[in-house]
Amino acid sequence: VQLQASGGGLVQAGDSLTLSCAASFRTVTNYAMGWFRQAPGKEREFVSVVQMTTGSTDYADSVKGRFTISRDSAQNTAYLQMNSLKPEDTAVYYCAAARFGLPRNIDDYAYWGQGTQVTVSS
Repeated sequence: VQLQASGGGLVQAGDSLTLSCAASFRTVTNYAMGWFRQAPGKEREFVSVVQMTTGSTDYADSVKGRFTISRDSAQNTAYLQMNSLKPEDTAVYYCAAARFGLPRNIDDYAYWGQGTQVTVSS
């Protein structure tokens, strides 16, 4: 199982960016795809998660109302639309896959992709 994250970049505060995470396994219908981020000197933190079968979602309070997670089950891909970006959103963003539920805990995710850097300048 491989996860490939993409879409990071350097933007200005207030701009938007969309991250993508493509999974290599044949079916993701029973999986949840999550996004985490890690800023320099900080622990990796939960951002958002989507259940690939039902489309149910969950968000960290810090991004609620600004970020939108979605999925394309046919393409085994999850997206994170990030609007109204702030300098404090600067981090390496990681996608991950969990076998069930809508977990926020890192330990519940079995598979991880490589990170993609998001830098928001003020």
